[in-house]
Amino acid sequence: METTANNSQSVFTADMEIKGNITTKGSIQIDGKVEGDITCGHDITLGKSGAIKGNIVLTSMTVEGSVDGNITARDRIELKSTARINGDMKAKRFCAAEGVALAGKIESTPGEAPAAAPAPKAEERPAAAEPARLTTYSASGTARPDRGNLFTKR
Repeated sequence: METTANNSQSVFTADMEIKGNITTKGSIQIDGKVEGDITCGHDITLGKSGAIKGNIVLTSMTVEGSVDGNITARDRIELKSTARINGDMKAKRFCAAEGVALAGKIESTPGEAPAAAPAPKAEERPAAAEPARLTTYSASGTARPDRGNLFTKR
């Protein structure tokens, strides 16, 4: 995270426990525990030892620790392999590593801000499209079609 005059960074170390709501225009690095809602003008990085119990509204977030609450990002949510989420997530973009634990739903709105996208009524929804097929490459450079998607057990 880059710190500028308009984007200060706060660091909550692993030995810190905070109870109460947090509002900041800057960025936050959290390695401790927070119990309360967070409204952040920029980014939050939640380290492996970090834990948040509350709802979060921010620009983007990288999660290695645990969140017990909903996350609404104006841009991106990245979940590392050690991330544990118990709540719903909304963002324009998502990135999730293998091993993430998620109990909740994901809403992706790539073309607009998450809060600005009302859910269409059932009769207005388009028919489901054919799922995209991924191609992976082995070490020898040969292509093989993927056998499923991120959320399919193999």
